[in-house]
Amino acid sequence: MATIALIGYGEVGRILAEDLRARGEAVVAFDLKLSDERGRPLREHASSHGIALATSHADAVRGADLIVSAVTASQAVTVAQACAPGVKPGAFFLDFNSASPGAKCRAAEIVNAAGGRYVEGAVMTSVPPYRIQVPLLLGGPDAKALEPLLKGLGFAAKVASEKLGVASATKMCRSVMIKGLEAMVIESFTAARHYGVEDAVIASLKETFPAIDWEKQAAYFFQRVIEHGRRRSEEVREVAETVREAGLEPWSAAGTAERQAWVADLADAGLFGDRGAKDFARSADWRTEADRILTHLKQSD
Repeated sequence: MATIALIGYGEVGRILAEDLRARGEAVVAFDLKLSDERGRPLREHASSHGIALATSHADAVRGADLIVSAVTASQAVTVAQACAPGVKPGAFFLDFNSASPGAKCRAAEIVNAAGGRYVEGAVMTSVPPYRIQVPLLLGGPDAKALEPLLKGLGFAAKVASEKLGVASATKMCRSVMIKGLEAMVIESFTAARHYGVEDAVIASLKETFPAIDWEKQAAYFFQRVIEHGRRRSEEVREVAETVREAGLEPWSAAGTAERQAWVADLADAGLFGDRGAKDFARSADWRTEADRILTHLKQSD
């Protein structure tokens, strides 16, 4: 690849940038946060890793052979529209976003009309542990052409279908369970802590699901939602839209989105500490975070 453009320079974008640069690839990135004070750590990261920064979506993708869109779920179609004027004919546009099949199809129409080759990408688990090797399902008519190029860059990519929407539907239906489990654990364990029955609840869960370390899993779920609840709530709203597109009322997914957003509101208010601190949302014991929530609720009464 001559140039790779990353749209979205959050956690996922920075991980991909680091791994691509480690392979010697030229990378340019753009993020809306770059224009204000929120962009200072992003600019510092880019400088330390040799990432060129663009001033707009179109500026970032102009001349790029591969464009990776990794923004918040609700912005998938908007970003496709913003990038379209700068897309080079024949360039691949890999949509990494957790958007519904319908949103992916709308984004594809925009990119393909501009001369690009849209490929949906469904990231099947959390990126940080796997980094660029995170399991990635590809979809769309150009998925098969992009697959070997991505593998050459270090991605663990696999074509799910030549039909758009299949890869994203796989991810989104899985997320009903995964993101829902996060919300349920936070709700269940925090309530159990209030009643002093958390040890009994965990013992019962271990008996029913012996393969899961519930203490460790709960700590991980609390951490991820506290740190990334805003993004996750947007993703689950897309999950709910996916369920709705299937003709079902998304009662579970809608509730999950509300719980994730509620935790994000508490985090934004500083309940779990300073977001800039190294120990933010890093408690090895989920009880610490549950107690903060319960104390906040008592004070709010």
